[in-house]
Amino acid sequence: MRGAKAPRTHGSRRALALALAALALLAAGCGSEKDVLVPPAQRAFTVALDSPTNATHAALYTASSEGDFGDVGLQVVMATPQTPAQPLQLLEQGRADVAISHEPEVLIARDRGAKIVSIAALVQRPLASIIALPGSPVRSVATLAGRSVATSGLPFQTALLRAALAGAAVSPASVRVSDVGFQLNGAITSGAVDATFGGFWNYQATQLRAAGRRPTVIPIDQAGIPRYDELVLVVREEEARYRGEELRSFLQALSQGERSVRADPAKAATTLVRADPSLQPAVQLASIRQTVPVSEPAESGEPFGWQSPAEWAAFGGWMFSRHIVAGNPNAAPFPAFTNEFLPGQGI
Repeated sequence: MRGAKAPRTHGSRRALALALAALALLAAGCGSEKDVLVPPAQRAFTVALDSPTNATHAALYTASSEGDFGDVGLQVVMATPQTPAQPLQLLEQGRADVAISHEPEVLIARDRGAKIVSIAALVQRPLASIIALPGSPVRSVATLAGRSVATSGLPFQTALLRAALAGAAVSPASVRVSDVGFQLNGAITSGAVDATFGGFWNYQATQLRAAGRRPTVIPIDQAGIPRYDELVLVVREEEARYRGEELRSFLQALSQGERSVRADPAKAATTLVRADPSLQPAVQLASIRQTVPVSEPAESGEPFGWQSPAEWAAFGGWMFSRHIVAGNPNAAPFPAFTNEFLPGQGI
């Protein structure tokens, strides 16, 4: 007859518990970098958009929808502006952590004393365009002479329009300029103006085509304006100095969102429409497909968000030479942009 099993002692139970705990820790260490036992604390993080929600914001909404921001401990809120000037105002007032702006707008704001810096480019080339409808006489920059043009009211748009006119030997005084805020397409479809300056070739022009219009579209980098980063992410200088880890986390998650948009534009368009049901799915999808190529750095091997030092220097020098800014941006003690928070950059 077999003997009865000896009962386990308290010591053996403790040893078993320790062994199981060690195995659990080992298994956790073998997971992917995203594997966490406890989700990180979520910190509120506000992004001031440059305009009402549209396809240029696809990476932001996708990263939010798919939990990429949550994975790095951020609860990102998108703030839609009431006026085109509001994003930088919210940033400077400390009511936003990041604002979407435009490279020339950043340079002009810094020229007036704003302590801000661009940390990434959402779009790597100009989108702003001169847009007119078939019934308008506007077919080129030269044909703007004596015509009416609407802008969204941002000072840099007026400055770039004047530079384009001067390059075409058109007197700026001969062009009537009005501020219509975000209603650029409404201004030309109503016949209130002959053309708009500042509407995006990948968005406003796409909306017009979807409505059965056949707009004339002249991208401003084909109208004598040098290349620049159309949309950039901007923070306060002090935040760039002291919140580097958080900004890196934000851009890491945003980069993942951008990869998802590239992989599945249709899903990204659905995400945008879910965020704003007033959007037209077909317009968002068409615009996303046009935006993805110009969101990638021209320099091979650089990460999403990369800002070309040579292009920033060239564009800043051009603005200074045209007296759009009073001080030379390239001589400023604190640079107007930095790439140090992008994935794979910095210390």
